[in-house]
Amino acid sequence: MRKIGSYMVFFGLFAIVLNFFDRVPSILMWIYSWGDTTAWVIKLALVVVGAILFFVGGKPEELETPQNSEPEAGE
Repeated sequence: MRKIGSYMVFFGLFAIVLNFFDRVPSILMWIYSWGDTTAWVIKLALVVVGAILFFVGGKPEELETPQNSEPEAGE
């Protein structure tokens, strides 16, 4: 979930920044067919939903490894 969220935030911010330079990523060209306002709403929603997925995803779980797999001398 964190990876998908980070990709969504990246593409949303990338589209917003490139919009100021009159460049549009080809993967997001379809959102401009509905007008500029709708395109802004979709880009901002992409950033917000991506950030939510990133933070809800949490840390990746680490595999539990035993600290000391050998029995102690007194056992």
